[in-house]
Amino acid sequence: GSEFPLDTSLRLKTFSSKSEYQLVVNAVRKLQESGFYWSAVTGGEANLLLSAEPAGTFLIRDSSDQRHFFTLSVKTQSGTKNLRIQCEGGSFSLQSDPRSTQPVPRFDCVLKLVHHYMPPQALPGSTPKRAYYIYSGGEKIPLVLSRPLSSN
Repeated sequence: GSEFPLDTSLRLKTFSSKSEYQLVVNAVRKLQESGFYWSAVTGGEANLLLSAEPAGTFLIRDSSDQRHFFTLSVKTQSGTKNLRIQCEGGSFSLQSDPRSTQPVPRFDCVLKLVHHYMPPQALPGSTPKRAYYIYSGGEKIPLVLSRPLSSN
């Protein structure tokens, strides 16, 4: 069968509802097909993996935080940043900074969320969008996901 066993780390998480569980299971399945899901990699390992890569390289991994399922690790011009992906009310969104005034877009799939933050030229026919900024150590850094780091 094409059953994906749920990662052990996900089994430790608490799901607020059956639909949330289903949402995350589907997300994991799509992420496993995406080729840039590193599941059990830690933040430190992600930093090492991305350290030699150009800015814009990113990967998705399991969050080490009990309340979150996934973390987006991305190499920016200021080094590697780890952004939690929040799952609430049947949708995923990037954890927003209290200083950010931008509305946080929500998606029913982690891959759609990733695509949203990819540069427009990566997707033919898409309209250019405003840069999304993340705040880190007092800096405002544009978030660009240009190149997934393949886990194969």
